[in-house]
Amino acid sequence: MSASDAPPSGRPACPLASGDGLLPDELRAWMLLLAATGAVEQRLRSTVKETLDVSHDEFLILCLLAERPRDGLRMTQVADLLGRPKTRLTYQIACLQRAGLVTRRSVCGDKRGVQVALTDKARDLLRETSALLAGTVRQALADSMGPEQRAAMCALVPELADEPH
Repeated sequence: MSASDAPPSGRPACPLASGDGLLPDELRAWMLLLAATGAVEQRLRSTVKETLDVSHDEFLILCLLAERPRDGLRMTQVADLLGRPKTRLTYQIACLQRAGLVTRRSVCGDKRGVQVALTDKARDLLRETSALLAGTVRQALADSMGPEQRAAMCALVPELADEPH
C-alpha cells in the first residue's frame, strides 16, 4: 500500500491490502469493499435512526422506492432487489406504513400481489435529509480509505467521480 493509499487518521492498513496473503486478488478486493461498506453502514445506521427514525433496512427500502415511479413496486420486486426474505420485508413495510412513509395496495387482477409506494411525507423527509445522509456517507468513505482507493471506487461508481473530494 503506497503512502497516498494509506487510510487517513493514522488508522492501520487493512492486512488484506498487502497482497502477500493466501487470498487471490479478487477475494482481497471483495473483502476491502465489504470493509468500506461496513464502515459506511455503521455510521449511516445512527444518522438514519436519528434523522428519519427508521432502521437501516427500512431506510434501504425507502431509498429503493424513491428511485422508482410514484406507483411503487410489488413487494416481490422489493424483496428481490434488496435480497431480503419476503417475511422480513412484510414486517419492515408494516413498520414504514405505520409511520406514514409507505402505502400498500392490492394489485388489480392479482389477489396475492401487493404494490408498495412512498408517501409524500416520505418523499419530503428524504428530500430534507438527503444532503446530511450523503455527507455521512462521504465522510465515512473519506475516513476509511485513502485518495487512491477513493479514485478506484469512483471508477466503479461513476456518479461518485463528480463529487468533490
